[in-house]
Amino acid sequence: MSDLVFTPAHQLAQMIRDRTVSSVEVLDAYLAHIVKHNFKLNAICTLNEERARQRAKLADEALARGENWGILHGVPITIKDIFETAGLRTTAGYKPLKDYIPQQDATAVARLRAAGAIILGKTNPAELASDYQGINDLFPRVNNPWNLNYTSGGSSSGNAAAIAAGLSPLDLGDDIAGSLRQPAHFCGIFTLKPTDRRVSTAGHIPEVPGMPRCIRQMLTVGPLARSIEDLRLCLQLIAGADLRQPDVPPVGLDIPVPQSLQTLRIAWTDEFPAFGVASEIRLAMQAVANTLVQIGVHIEQWVPAGFDFAAALQLYNVVVAYTMLYSQPVNLDAVGKTISVMFQEWTQGDKELRSLYSITGVLPTFLNPTMKGYFQALEERDRLIAQMEQALLQWDVWLCPVAMRTAFTHRPKGEAVEVDGKKVPYFMASGAYTMPFSLTGHPVVVIPIGQTRDGLPIGMQIVGKRWREMELLAIAQEINKVVGDFQHPSGY
Repeated sequence: MSDLVFTPAHQLAQMIRDRTVSSVEVLDAYLAHIVKHNFKLNAICTLNEERARQRAKLADEALARGENWGILHGVPITIKDIFETAGLRTTAGYKPLKDYIPQQDATAVARLRAAGAIILGKTNPAELASDYQGINDLFPRVNNPWNLNYTSGGSSSGNAAAIAAGLSPLDLGDDIAGSLRQPAHFCGIFTLKPTDRRVSTAGHIPEVPGMPRCIRQMLTVGPLARSIEDLRLCLQLIAGADLRQPDVPPVGLDIPVPQSLQTLRIAWTDEFPAFGVASEIRLAMQAVANTLVQIGVHIEQWVPAGFDFAAALQLYNVVVAYTMLYSQPVNLDAVGKTISVMFQEWTQGDKELRSLYSITGVLPTFLNPTMKGYFQALEERDRLIAQMEQALLQWDVWLCPVAMRTAFTHRPKGEAVEVDGKKVPYFMASGAYTMPFSLTGHPVVVIPIGQTRDGLPIGMQIVGKRWREMELLAIAQEINKVVGDFQHPSGY
């Protein structure tokens, strides 16, 4: 193993600028590591080796002339295969796009390139970014580097596996239901889900090319990395207004005031009402709270009074149903897959939990979508956003689990998931703790906080106030110094 492949991206960038290592040397280290390990992980689905080598050579030649392309000059990174990359195959794990080569980068990709980053390859997603496992009809399933019999999560499946196993130092992903956060939790890495509309989603699939832009709520773009410093660096590069998406506001990133943990007010919970988590996650959350208490942090166990998490989950599904209706062509294959998953999800697992995630609120939207229903759903979403924001005013951050359990074994999409011996509906097991903050648009950082007895990672959500990502990252960094840090899986 080369130490280079586990060096954070911001440190690699500094080393390349200082010319203590060349961009070509860094790229070669990653390519060798990919050859050694990717065949068993299937994390990278398209390798951009030839052009990456050319670009790394040019990066070194530019530095020799005194030229600097930007803060990521010569650093190889990967991009989730749902972002368009000019001249490089972009499939979204979707058969009709198996040969699609875009002419233009997604906005976030273009901004990373403009900062000097080199696209090493594309990471393997769930089909059309719509599953909690890395399964699609184009590439082999993604395996978790901590245990190949387990999923790395989804839909940023290859992203999280690649970062954890040292196949890439930085990856660009997306999140509408936990697609950044659940894989980070499953693989023991860091991620940031920014505030809704903080980062342009132009060039993101879905929507499938040629379809109208209809996913205008809750979808966010963010980084996966092995350090909070890299999350901060990436956000500073990709955030901001975009002419391709006029609804991204020209709001600058906040400037946090330096604070010690002891001056903060922190809330925490080990589970939401009705959605119990695995005992090892509860114990890990309690250990975090106890550690913070021991160093003099003001921390209280808390959930927002009156916030109905079950109703929020139902509303989330209605909003998603509306926003996804026209994101891809309607065909028998797509309809068949959707019906199959719905049948499994709504008929498997604990009966009481199934009732909280029932078909009654969502099916009418699929069968008879109306403009009135859409606007009513958005109005209710506005109410819940305001309710959550008001509740969080008294806290600097809120700590809570990422999912009801840690990584689970590979299984068909929609099949029930076990949580301490209890069968839980598939999407609920991974989404009950992430979907509420997608619905309300609040920024979230995920950090690793421990491992199960079986050696599977445990992550924690750190929830902040809307539009205050830099403050959230600063607090998360201080918490991370006390309660956890990145560890790579053995054998890599």
